[in-house]
Amino acid sequence: MAPIKIVTVVGARPQFIKAFPLSRALKRCGAFEEVMVHTGQHFDDAMSAVFFSELEMEPPRHQFSVRARAHGAMTAEMLSAVEVALLEERPHAVIVFGDTNSTLAGALAAAKLQIPLVHVEAGLRSFNRAMPEEINRIVTDHLSTMLLCPTAQAIANLGSEGIAEGVHPCGDLMYDATLLTMPIAERRSNVIARLGLAERGYAVATVHRAANTDDPASLAAVVDYITDAARKRPVVLALHPRTRDALQRFGIDAQQPGMILSGPLGFLDMTKLVHHAALVLTDSGGLQKEAYFHRVPCITLRDETEWTETIACGWNRLWRGEDFRARREIGEYGDGHAADEIVGLLQKALS
Repeated sequence: MAPIKIVTVVGARPQFIKAFPLSRALKRCGAFEEVMVHTGQHFDDAMSAVFFSELEMEPPRHQFSVRARAHGAMTAEMLSAVEVALLEERPHAVIVFGDTNSTLAGALAAAKLQIPLVHVEAGLRSFNRAMPEEINRIVTDHLSTMLLCPTAQAIANLGSEGIAEGVHPCGDLMYDATLLTMPIAERRSNVIARLGLAERGYAVATVHRAANTDDPASLAAVVDYITDAARKRPVVLALHPRTRDALQRFGIDAQQPGMILSGPLGFLDMTKLVHHAALVLTDSGGLQKEAYFHRVPCITLRDETEWTETIACGWNRLWRGEDFRARREIGEYGDGHAADEIVGLLQKALS
């Protein structure tokens, strides 16, 4: 029997991480042929190629070079390129992850070609449509054939929008990835010694969302908040290229006492750094969860989060919100076998 061909569309750091355990599970199953399509949304080697090499993933069969930076132009460029790849590959289904412009481009290309669309991390909502990511999520969910949800709240969110068909709970792929890569990171990464840090004696910070980087007042406020935290303990700020450029453009100096500025870190370095940190400060959706997986408290540098259970269970708080609640475990992210659950669902739906 011919294998079931799956095209997986990736383009940004969180998607490489989620694709890692799922690609392993698809290969282990033996019933699938997976073709990776990389939109080029993250083109910097430290945010793209390093993930494939560190995680020993097969390189993408199709990789594009996206030059546009405006959301509409970027999405259009990726949509056109992904459509060409799908016409060449003729897959049985397309998988997209999360909420980036790559997600939207892959979803639109699949829907227009009437190829079944699988959305991993479906149903998440921040209820802030000023965020491009929220628009991407909503459109992708309403185009999807299979909606794979990491939490009960995600399922409820879809239900409130009239989406019930093809909705499945499956756990969280990033938890799978954390369990798989943490032992490797402990062995291979020397990031703590390299940066001169002491375990549990530092914080980790990342900033990349447009809401924080496109406006000088917003970026200055975030940097002030992080540098204030650095008065208590050193803070490693891993600078996304967008953030680095914005700091230079707006003349904001983040090189303050207690601040350790670095470029983007590889996945193994970041995994080890977060695992041994005392605190995480971030506007990233994925890193909020990764912090919990390592049982490290997180402060989200936004006024809302799609991962509301991390706040309810005391592992996360909003920077302008109430203090941490009493901590308890979060049971919804699964047992580290989300990838196997997804493969089973795909095999049943596509065989």
